[in-house]
Amino acid sequence: MDRTIFEEEHDHFRDAVRRFVDKEVVPNREAWEAQGRVDRSLFTAAGAAGLLGIAAPEAHGGGGMDDFRYNAIVSEVLAEADVLSAGLGLSLQADIALPYLLHQANEEQQARWLPGAVSGETILALAMSEPGAGSDVAGIATTARRDGDHYVVDGGKTFITNGQNADLVITAVKTDPTERHKGISLLVIEADRDGFSRGRKLAKVGQHAADTSELFFDGVRVPVENLLGEEGKGFYAMMGNLAQERLSIAVQAVAQAERSVEASVAYAKQRQAFGSPIGSFQHIRFTLAELQTQVDVARTYVDRLLMDHVEGRLSDVDAAKAKWWTTELCQQIVDRCVQVHGGYGYMAEYPVARAWVDSRIQTIYGGTTEIMKEIIGRSMGL
Repeated sequence: MDRTIFEEEHDHFRDAVRRFVDKEVVPNREAWEAQGRVDRSLFTAAGAAGLLGIAAPEAHGGGGMDDFRYNAIVSEVLAEADVLSAGLGLSLQADIALPYLLHQANEEQQARWLPGAVSGETILALAMSEPGAGSDVAGIATTARRDGDHYVVDGGKTFITNGQNADLVITAVKTDPTERHKGISLLVIEADRDGFSRGRKLAKVGQHAADTSELFFDGVRVPVENLLGEEGKGFYAMMGNLAQERLSIAVQAVAQAERSVEASVAYAKQRQAFGSPIGSFQHIRFTLAELQTQVDVARTYVDRLLMDHVEGRLSDVDAAKAKWWTTELCQQIVDRCVQVHGGYGYMAEYPVARAWVDSRIQTIYGGTTEIMKEIIGRSMGL
């Protein structure tokens, strides 16, 4: 169905992103999946193409356009080209980590960190999750003890996207272990500091090109100047940025579902059984009709929220609704698309098979479906 939220400049940008993805991502997907992470050159290429700092100030090399539709286009094109997992590090940098530097960093910090983040020479990671604290961010155990002009950081993080490649790690720490929410602060930690180390590059069921790692902090001395925002306000900063993160995941979920339906329609037209294309069988035809309708409904809903975000009125509750509903729907749609493909749907060379394993995590990261429903339920006074 026709979409009405984009303007001419967005269409030109989409064409440019397609050229970038065809040149820089598609030819490298298999190699990156084999090594378990993308090359650093992807980030510098994306920076040169203007994909990483769309919302960053022009003074720091950014596009100066606070319009999340551009970010959404990048995710949609990656899904369209069957390389979404290879581009997750880019969306982590541009959609999820960069806003912390835009909204919480002071002028000196922005001048120090934004140019590299925008150019792709500095790769960002966001370190919240720990072995004992996933959705319960307030339960983190990594500590930062004040010692003169430094914080001394001890602890560990896990499931960190860009963990192996990262140069700057925006890290949630407990500056006051006696408090839960009010005890959390954010520190920007350079990866070359003594006591910082990278653990395992985690082997995942899917998203093999996405770098996901453990990180460790053993007496890491971090200057007070690296405190992001105010001490004790880190939890609230994280909650303020989660709406965009969850919208980003919803955009990817719908784009992945849409691409899977598109691939299944093409397959149903050419795959023969009993002398006819399988798409001519009523069951397959009805299945694909249902899936296309579901994608159209989801697309309309997420497009509305994209415009809400552009206009500054996206709520945490609406973002939670979009996140859980679209990611659960994506799983259902991709699973049925695998069935349409039959045995070929289980072959890794087929995009629908990769989408099947790659999309499973969507209902977990960024806040589980259960947490999203808890947020929505509480907003209803329950």
